[in-house]
Amino acid sequence: MRMIMIWMVVLLAGCQSQQQALPPEPRVVEVQVPVAVPCKIAPVQRPAFAVDSLPLGAPIDQQMRALRAERKQRQGYEARLEAAVQACQ
Repeated sequence: MRMIMIWMVVLLAGCQSQQQALPPEPRVVEVQVPVAVPCKIAPVQRPAFAVDSLPLGAPIDQQMRALRAERKQRQGYEARLEAAVQACQ
């Protein structure tokens, strides 16, 4: 009987000395996800181009002046359109 008691004490001591596995500690992980954002830009207004206001049969010099002016107008208009597109990207 005494031997059984000694063995039980030894077995219980052995069970006590084993470390119990602890559950892993939760980790915080940052995940970056792209989110779609609506583009909020005022629409670019189309200017009144110089050639559109020319009367039919206008003299050639007047047409050429209007075409040169329109080229500059279009360049400015295109630059504003490109800026609006860039702002949305």
